[in-house]
Amino acid sequence: MSDNRTAALKFAQDNQARFLDELKEFIAIPSISADPTHKPQIQAAAEWVAAKLTALGAANVAVMPTGGHPVVYGELMAAGPGAPTIAVYGHYDVQPPDPLDLWETGPFEATQRGDNLYGRGASDMKGQIMASLNAIEAVLKHGGLSVNIKFLIEGEEEEGSPNLAPFIEKHKDLLACDFALNPDSGMLAPDLPTISYSLRGLAYFEIRMSGPAQDLHSGQYGGVVRNPANELARLIGGMHDASGRITLPGFYDKVRELEADERKELARLPMNEAFYLDQTGAPVLTGGEQGFTPVERAGGRPTLDVNGIVSGFIGEGQKTVLPAKAMAKISMRLVPDQDPEEVHGQLIQYMQENADPGVTWEVVFMSKAVASMAARDSDGVQAVSQAMESVWGTRPVYMRVGGTIPVVGDMQQILGADSVLVGFGLPDDNLHSPNEKLHLPTWQRGIDTLIHFFFNLEQ
Repeated sequence: MSDNRTAALKFAQDNQARFLDELKEFIAIPSISADPTHKPQIQAAAEWVAAKLTALGAANVAVMPTGGHPVVYGELMAAGPGAPTIAVYGHYDVQPPDPLDLWETGPFEATQRGDNLYGRGASDMKGQIMASLNAIEAVLKHGGLSVNIKFLIEGEEEEGSPNLAPFIEKHKDLLACDFALNPDSGMLAPDLPTISYSLRGLAYFEIRMSGPAQDLHSGQYGGVVRNPANELARLIGGMHDASGRITLPGFYDKVRELEADERKELARLPMNEAFYLDQTGAPVLTGGEQGFTPVERAGGRPTLDVNGIVSGFIGEGQKTVLPAKAMAKISMRLVPDQDPEEVHGQLIQYMQENADPGVTWEVVFMSKAVASMAARDSDGVQAVSQAMESVWGTRPVYMRVGGTIPVVGDMQQILGADSVLVGFGLPDDNLHSPNEKLHLPTWQRGIDTLIHFFFNLEQ
């Protein structure tokens, strides 16, 4: 181990108390993006981040406007034009803390109890931002960076990042990079370092169906007029076959199949059938396609799910009504190479080919995000893998995440940059819930991991 690397790791250890105090100060800013009354606190959080970047020595630091909350930008470009450039992503906004009465201590009064620090944003993701900045500070003070860094810290992730893609498109020359470091991720357990290399995309729809001009008496008109609730249920039921495959025409044409070595790697994850039964409370695992393990279905295969459905009378008691309207919310999790726009067309085609002429319908395309995948043998991923093994003493597991982080797909599409997803949150951190926490020993190991990561990029 080089003298500079050793010195940087010691610097992080010696400054643990200061790093923790700074994180507590950051958590104390109630930067709730979804609440308009907190707009001044959002601005304060952005300026707080900008001040930290300036203190690191970053140039061109700016709190840049978007159509919503601002983006904080800054750059460390001392490695020169021939060196790789990394974009470090983060978000300074947090979820609302409600319900407040379930918090044991104030959500914006960062409180340490045992090995955990409690507070809104402690894990998601102020703690992850600070781990990155702390690691960069340690490296800068002991040998300097061998790569250039551009910081992209947004304030709308908890609202779905509605203005980030247009911002990246507008500033794509400024944000040009070789790859991105995105610590908005986590580990499966404190002793199991985890790298997320793939995220599913999303296509979200409402299917709105109408039948008669008004609700009708089911005794007088049942069996004569087509019931839109019955019809919507029939159509939804037909969207999967008996083996769990989705029946939309052409849906699997571009699905990237799991490779043999990938399936072998995913089998290392401690996420067998018993894990999912314990996590969900489901009696059996019958969802998804036959022929795939639960972890493969949860991260590597596409899905179609009803997220909500409403029609007719839903109050207490009974009312024999034939409803005039029915509506269902449908989400599809997509895998690499699937295009949300093409999936929209496939849903339309399914409806055209299968809907009864006794109803009218429309499909409303509500939101989309593309899937993303980083090569596991890329320089960035390998630098993180080696760093984790140095700190934890064990080879990390590689995980395909079933959810969606829109910025990852946006950066891949707009900037041509893959993201290295490595964070240090844990499954029991209560993200988006009362008593959110950060496990401090894992966080401190995370700082060490990122120090190793930046030194590994010299190789």
